[in-house]
Amino acid sequence: MTNGTLIDSRPVAIPDNILSMSRRSMTSDDFASFSAIQLHELTYWSEGLRIKAYLGLPQATAAKMPALVFNAGGTGEKGALSSMTAAATVGLYASWGYVVIASQYRGRGGSEGTEEWGAGDVEDALNALTLLQGLEYVDTERIGIIGGSRGGMMALQMLARTNAFKAAITFGAPTYFVGLPKDAYIMSLAEKFLPEPFSEEELRKRSVAFFTEKFCKTTPLLVLHGSGDRRVEADHAYRLGEGLQKSLHPYKLIIYDNADHVLAGRREESNADMRAWTNLYVRDRAPLPRVGPHGA
Repeated sequence: MTNGTLIDSRPVAIPDNILSMSRRSMTSDDFASFSAIQLHELTYWSEGLRIKAYLGLPQATAAKMPALVFNAGGTGEKGALSSMTAAATVGLYASWGYVVIASQYRGRGGSEGTEEWGAGDVEDALNALTLLQGLEYVDTERIGIIGGSRGGMMALQMLARTNAFKAAITFGAPTYFVGLPKDAYIMSLAEKFLPEPFSEEELRKRSVAFFTEKFCKTTPLLVLHGSGDRRVEADHAYRLGEGLQKSLHPYKLIIYDNADHVLAGRREESNADMRAWTNLYVRDRAPLPRVGPHGA
């Protein structure tokens, strides 16, 4: 089988507690869209492995719909997507009118293989993109990507390898490991999944802030981070922003006060910013913003 081949698909019900919480927190129109989504668990082929994924389908509004790849964060089985977390992320983004796919990555969530961090898992996410592009109801000219934490790092690695995305968003993403203190939370976590003995070269492969010039310049990037993030300090977003500025990449950087690693504390505001960014550049295919010095 070729990479991105769909092996199996089965419907998954949105958990009642997610529906209940969403009913209380959403407007009536947003909840109507959310409760109408269809969630599916998929199995697909990636580099010789059977990989699990979730797919969210909105109410069809056209023959071809815009789409998103979602790269979730977390590690191990505790970090794998469940029907609850998939509904809260994949389901939420699908309710905005997008077909959404989220890989479980190798070695977790029922996927074959051994878990990796910024290596084979990136291949799995790229092959999920291939699967998405092959769906007859997806508009391949309107695909974006959202990545959180480790998934944000992976999304940035993907921007150096594909021009398929009309927009990208990261939140809480680690962006550098070279020079990071050994006792930093994100460093100690990453080391568990790096090849042994791991080298500075391996760290550089995951230090996405250091190779922003390789990112696809036609993919505008929204970088979100919480000032209270204790897992990945906000400095990671600043480092990334500095690289984007120097490489003349179209981007926007937002640091939310009183927000943590997953932007809790500014969830409603950050979701609105994410939705506006995807609608502008993915759904509506707005022209790219100007970069470099200009104006008065």
